[in-house]
Amino acid sequence: MAVTRSQPSQEQLLTLVAVCLASITMPFNFTAAAVALPAIGQSFHGSAMAVNWVANAFMLTFGSCLMLAGALADSYGRKRMFAGGIAAFALLSASLLAAPNLFVFDLLRGAQGIAAAIAFSGGMSALAQVFDGTARMRAFSFVGCSFGIGLAFGPVAAAVMIDLFNWSIVFILLTLVAGIACFLACRYMPESRNPAANGVDWAGAVVFTWTLGVFTYAVLRVPEVGWGDAFNLALFAVAMISLLVFICIELRVQQPMLDLTLFKFPRFVGVQLLAAAPAYSFVVLLLLLPLRFVGVEGMPVLEAGRLMIALSAPLLFLPIIAGSLTRWFSASVLCGVGLLVCAAGLFWLSRIPGGASAWQFALPMWTIGCGISLPWGLMDGLAVSVVPRERAGMATGIFSTTRVAGEGIAMAIVSALLSSLMANNLHQAVSGSPQRLAHVAQSVVTGDVTTATTSLQGVTYKTIAASYDTAFSDLLLLLMSITLLVALVVFLFLDKVQAGDEPRPQATAS
Repeated sequence: MAVTRSQPSQEQLLTLVAVCLASITMPFNFTAAAVALPAIGQSFHGSAMAVNWVANAFMLTFGSCLMLAGALADSYGRKRMFAGGIAAFALLSASLLAAPNLFVFDLLRGAQGIAAAIAFSGGMSALAQVFDGTARMRAFSFVGCSFGIGLAFGPVAAAVMIDLFNWSIVFILLTLVAGIACFLACRYMPESRNPAANGVDWAGAVVFTWTLGVFTYAVLRVPEVGWGDAFNLALFAVAMISLLVFICIELRVQQPMLDLTLFKFPRFVGVQLLAAAPAYSFVVLLLLLPLRFVGVEGMPVLEAGRLMIALSAPLLFLPIIAGSLTRWFSASVLCGVGLLVCAAGLFWLSRIPGGASAWQFALPMWTIGCGISLPWGLMDGLAVSVVPRERAGMATGIFSTTRVAGEGIAMAIVSALLSSLMANNLHQAVSGSPQRLAHVAQSVVTGDVTTATTSLQGVTYKTIAASYDTAFSDLLLLLMSITLLVALVVFLFLDKVQAGDEPRPQATAS
């Protein structure tokens, strides 16, 4: 039963704390592991491809299973799925410490992603039952802030911890935090489910998970093999055919996992586009900027880490402020304004030349961080506001799938695009085979300028840096255009949408 009070009860507050703790661990698990990759690779003596899958395995399974997890939460109970998922996440985090080799480590990381998807979907849909109206929007703003803290500050925190101890401390911390979240959920989170649920659409769930998994896997391979690889093209074809099969299944079943009729409503489509916006306007910068600062600009690692705080610091407080502002402004207006500010920051950053001072980089980065912080904590609340409350798990699953899978796909696409832009610039500046120039560009994009300068005889660092700088600026302008487009969609399709605006059937408590 949804609870509506002027002051949140202890049960509501501790349920929110449990979900917030879980929301910190999941992005931290990805970003911190990315920082720990060199140390993990040295510890297991693994190949570069096997080490990369330490990060990719988690992102692949997490993004692919969110939709299924949301359907399971609606059918079998949100508390049950959250508590079970976060408990499994804690156990798997601890198991990583005992992995005998990198292959087993990667398998455990994939299992970790499944557990994280179950916990995330269960927790988010549970919050939709515990809070109502503007209180729900504020609750989701805290969750968004928590998710942002784990995503943005994970690399800095992990670097410090690994420097003081070793990579194991990352997964020890994850085990402890997830364990606390599990205890709070078991003790205080009320159980709820969709009263109209008649089981899970297993055929649709399996085919959708397979489709997204194959597509994500193909995209993650692009930086390694390129867009024209025959096997990768076959994977994209399989994903497309599987998508058509999924659509046919969903049109035939009585209670589909994904109600395709929702896509007739502009507000629902707008929410999904909004979900993907942070991936291209903010998340990809968490990967690209440190590589630029350290690998191309030559900054010390500690200085680059301090500079990244300019991008991520607004996520500490602005999502909560945005949640409070929903008392006077609609969430859609706040989201649209935030994206416009973010687009302005991206344009400003594109004008900063290579070799500029830290302050010149910091100011537009701060602007981007402030802009994305406004929609960051409001998007999840908007996702559950456009469907009936008893289908909150489905809405959370769709939105979270778009958001998380979109982030993984965006990272791969943007990295490949930056590499292609730089290779084209090098082709105009120096002579060399397309394959050699592509290899050099990929080395620079990943921060390895030394390999790039030794691979092309007679080519100076200045030429390579200039090619990279132009490519990076062009990429930022493209990201700005995407952000502006999403802002326009938000203003047109989500005008005045607010959580709790429409009457919704109540979910049953058990």
